[in-house]
Amino acid sequence: MKTAQERTAMSPGHTEVTDIESNDCRAVSAILQRIGDKWCVLIINRLGEGPRRFNEIKRMIGGISQRMLTLTLRNLERDGLVSRTVTPTVPPRVDYELTELGRDLLVPISALGAWAIQHQPCIMKARAQFDANEAAQTPHQERISAG
Repeated sequence: MKTAQERTAMSPGHTEVTDIESNDCRAVSAILQRIGDKWCVLIINRLGEGPRRFNEIKRMIGGISQRMLTLTLRNLERDGLVSRTVTPTVPPRVDYELTELGRDLLVPISALGAWAIQHQPCIMKARAQFDANEAAQTPHQERISAG
């Protein structure tokens, strides 16, 4: 006779989480965290237009610090999404461009960006409505807890 655990493991709708799947989830989570970062998305979009020098990228992306741009480019390079080419001139010329993997990622990132632009008015309206509802409920909640 099968134990309860053996019967449950193979039943429809139940999956057994193995160490491998757990590790895969952590790896995927780390990748999504990296490519979901606002600076990564902006940099990948800009590099989708072609190779760029560091200062070009910095000028194109308002609000990013030199340190954050350096760290983000380094992480994108580490992940195989961006390549860095140094030309031995005085001063050295450094160009960044998307790798094949980075160009492949540009497709969903561009689609996500287009979705955000298209739906920005709806999201802003929903936020305003939510905030108004929250503000209207706050005095009522304070009266309940005070009473």
